[in-house]
Formats: sequence, structure tokens, C-alpha cells
Amino acid sequence: MIKIATLKPIIGGNEYLSGSAFDVYEPATGDVIGDILDVGVEGVETAVAAAKKAFPAWRGMTPKDRAAKLLAIADTIDANAEQLGILESRDVGKPLADAVAEMHSAADKYRFFAGAARSMMAPAPGEYKPGITSMVRREPVGVVAALTPWNYPMGLTSWKIAPALAAGNTVVLKPPTEASLTTLYLAHLIADILPAGVLNVVTGRGSTVGAALAGHPDVALVSLTGGTSTGKTIMRQAADTMKIVHLELGGKAPVLVFDDADLDKFSATMKGAVYRNSGQDCTAATRIYAHESIKDEVVERISHIANSLVVGNGFTDPSVEMGPVVSLRQQEVVSGFVDRARATGHARIAAGGEKHGLNGSYYAPTVVTNVRQEDEIVQEEIFGPVVAVSSFGTEEEAIAKANGVAYGLAASVWTRDIDRALVSAARIEAGTVWVNDHGPTTAEMPFGGYKQSGVGRDLSIHAVEEHMHLKHVAVSHGRTL
Repeated sequence: MIKIATLKPIIGGNEYLSGSAFDVYEPATGDVIGDILDVGVEGVETAVAAAKKAFPAWRGMTPKDRAAKLLAIADTIDANAEQLGILESRDVGKPLADAVAEMHSAADKYRFFAGAARSMMAPAPGEYKPGITSMVRREPVGVVAALTPWNYPMGLTSWKIAPALAAGNTVVLKPPTEASLTTLYLAHLIADILPAGVLNVVTGRGSTVGAALAGHPDVALVSLTGGTSTGKTIMRQAADTMKIVHLELGGKAPVLVFDDADLDKFSATMKGAVYRNSGQDCTAATRIYAHESIKDEVVERISHIANSLVVGNGFTDPSVEMGPVVSLRQQEVVSGFVDRARATGHARIAAGGEKHGLNGSYYAPTVVTNVRQEDEIVQEEIFGPVVAVSSFGTEEEAIAKANGVAYGLAASVWTRDIDRALVSAARIEAGTVWVNDHGPTTAEMPFGGYKQSGVGRDLSIHAVEEHMHLKHVAVSHGRTL
């Protein structure tokens, strides 16, 4: 086992040793398993300076050579997937097999963006005014500040680092307070792959480090995956220096189950779509709207899934399907949502609805029914193993309910009717709509949200483009070509 206390931040290619230490808790047991440093504002200043110094040489490197570095990172992650998985399983609480799978998924993203670095497109050069030849350059923006979440610390770190580096930027990355271990270990593993200062990892407790990054005058772009309230704060902090902001924020994914849906496939999919990663997923299926003719059967099926899930410490027991939520604080957040729903008098707890009786920050897989569209549990992101189930009568009502929240990250439609599927997918206000599935993403396709689920897109070639400036170069020669 890695000695967690040795995982120091990496700034300018070296360990950064200044700052105060704070404890790392294992959510599955509640035990302290190590400590990490809060580098504070001083650490941010040092990291941004290192990234700024490294930027000219990195941007000057050919796309082919930057791609080779990203491929080397991917190989390193794959080679160390088991050890990285152990760290993440203990740090976040997810089953070990899921954590190891996340490492290989992260490696895949670096490989994709290695290819994307060599595939940039721009408008065709030409003579759009007589005697002037115009062309478009894509150029990196400079220093990118990246802030990542605790639900998929390694997976979503790859979504931030890889496109920024592929575009020729340098990066200062802050992993989440609750789950920094895999990012710190990765920085150590790849310290000899990237030139010093190209990737800097800073850690901190609370919001001080993130705020310092978002407001720093030498940071050109700030990229966050996190909660919507945090995203709003980052936008305000970035405003004084007119930074580019790239925000992948909260979600409240609706699931529309029509009366012709394949309920066997639906049930098999919902086990993961609702409860994967203890429901701590911005695309988790958190609102199920079933046609009124099948609503009772849907509730019965989802409740059976919830009641049959094996809950426990997935680091020590491979049979465990769902671990704890990330912290005792998050356990209280989840519990509060369910308790307030229960207190409405009309909502009914069909499964779960309480803290699990294990040591650590567990919450039982939960199903809440008889909810109303205006209820908090329908409107707000919970980020825990809780799903609200209600019904609809018409297609119009289903679409209205799907769109009737502030979020618009993801959704799914369950029907055998291709016309209904296509029309629903077009009318739902979300960045991703799955038909007869829920959850899969791929590096080649863009990911991001509508409304208060954020601005910008992760994944795909678009993510690289969003980390670059477009520059028009006009050469006046006065000749007719």
C-alpha cells in the first residue's frame, strides 16, 4: 500500500512541501488513512508561475510530440491501474473493481486526445476580399486552471488534463478536498514524462486554493467539474480578469418510461444508472417518470433493485455492489433530502430511506414515490443513492416534466416507437439524451449541459477547440489569384 502521507503536491516538476496538513478519511470505515497538504495562496502563486514559465516551450512543441507524451501517460496509467484503483477505492469508497475500471477509462481519454491533438480543423483559407488572403490559426490560450470533483477523481481528471495539454496549454490542477490521492499519485508517476511545469497539482482544504486559481490574472481559462453553486462562484471569481470559463455542473437526469418500453432492459440498466458510484454521478437517473399504466410496476422493479443491492466495503469484499457516499457530510446531505421529502406528507418511501447500519458514511439505496414536480427531491440534485418515481399521462406531459427543472445535463427515453424516441430526444433540454439506455459516454462524443448544468463541452474534438483561441491572419498583397 502506498504511504499516503508521502503524496505531496507536484509543482514545477518537484514536490511542494509548504503548507498545513489535513487528514484523509476512508468513507467505508471512517478511519484516518493519511494526510495531504493545503498549499494555500502561496502554493497557487508558485504553481501558476511554473505553468506560465513552461508554456512557451510546450506550445511550441509539435502536435505529434505532445501526442506522444499523452500516449505515454495513458500507458503509465494502464500499467499502474491496480495501485491507482486501490487508492481511489479507499479514498472515495467505491468498489475496487469499479475503481480499477475507471483507471483504464481514463487512459482511453488520453489516447483519444493524443489523436485529437493532430486533427485540428479550421475554416478554409482563401481570398474573401480582393487582394487579401485570409487564414485562421488555432492557438492555445495559456495557463489553464482545472478543478475536478470527488465522484470520479481519476476519470474526470483525464477529461480536464488531456484536452488542455493536447491544445498546447499548461495546467494547474486542483483535485477535490475529499479525494486527492489518485491525482497526486498520477502527478508523481508522470513527473518524468512531461516537462517541468506543464502539469502542476495543488491541493487544499475548502475554497481558498480554488478561489485563488479562478481569480489569478495569469490564468487564461478555468475549467470546473462540480456543483452548480460552485460553478456560479467560479464565474464570479473569474469575471474581474475576463477568463474563459468551462463548467460541467450539476444534473437531475429524467428518465421517461413509455408504456411500450422494454421493462426488462430498463430494469437491468437502472441498477447502474441509479445506484452506480452510490448515485454520486451527475448523469445518474434521479427522476423516473413512468406512464401511468405501468407506474406501479416500475416502482416495484426499482424497489426490488434497491432492496437487493449488496452494500458494504467494496475494497475488502468483491461481492459489494455499492459502497458509501464520499463523506459523513455528504451522508447528511442525502439524509436531509429524504427526511424533508418524508415530511411533506405525500411522498412515500418505497425502499431504503435511512442511513445504512454500517460504520462509515453509508446510505441505503432509496426509492421515493408519490412525489410532486415542485418537490425539492424532484427539483434539486442530491448526489446520493436516491431516485424519485412519478407518472405521466401524455407525451406532452412527460416532456414538460423532464424539462421542468433548472438542470439539463442528461436524460433517457424508453420506448419502442422510433418516431416518439426521435421527437422526445429533440425536445428534451439536455446535452445528452440516451434512447433505451442510460449512462454510456465515449471520448468521441461531446459531453456537457444546458441551462444550469454548465457551459462548454468536455470530451470530443470540441473540448480541444474550447481550449484554444481562433486567430484571423489577413495578408494583404493586392493581387488577384
